[in-house]
Amino acid sequence: LPIVHENSVMASLLVQAESAAHSDSTVLLTGDSGTGKDVLSRFIHSKSTRQSMPMITVNCGALPETLFESEFFGHERGAFTGASSLRRGLLEAADGSTLFLDEIGDMPLVMQVKLLHFLEQGRFRRVGSTRDQNADVRVIAATNRDLPQEVERQRFRADLFYRLNVVSFHVPPLRDRPEDVPALIDYFLEIYRKRFVRPKLDLSAEARQ
Repeated sequence: LPIVHENSVMASLLVQAESAAHSDSTVLLTGDSGTGKDVLSRFIHSKSTRQSMPMITVNCGALPETLFESEFFGHERGAFTGASSLRRGLLEAADGSTLFLDEIGDMPLVMQVKLLHFLEQGRFRRVGSTRDQNADVRVIAATNRDLPQEVERQRFRADLFYRLNVVSFHVPPLRDRPEDVPALIDYFLEIYRKRFVRPKLDLSAEARQ
């Protein structure tokens, strides 16, 4: 997806994001829900040396706490009831690529410890396994929460916050960049003209306003 913009703050943000893409630093994206943090994460991945590999995305707020470890690290056959076969986790799937952790502020504290260990060591262990495995993963995390405030309230680990906050970008909301609205209108209209085979589809001046 292109990042449609006319706003100078957004233009500057994209220049910085492209520069950050060339390193393997962990990136933290902040901003309101719906500002396009996921779009920016895909932009960073597409400009990185990992672009040939598919980016792996997980919504940390949508995973039940009981499934977190198995989803992230995978599990061995017989590790628990119902584990009838070996399963690769998200970290293995993202080996050599980028792992996008959306809504990182919703990650349970017990999993924050395990993620921190992986970020520090580059190693993890499948549930039910006795040996560690390595994975070369670039992590991009995003949140709409105020993480320093969450740290103060002891709902987010300070050490994990500092580990994630190596490079950070704040995505401004659309209300702070009104000049982007006309460009976005035209971008989406063009998509719908093609999708619905309606070449003359347009908005009235009143609707645009």
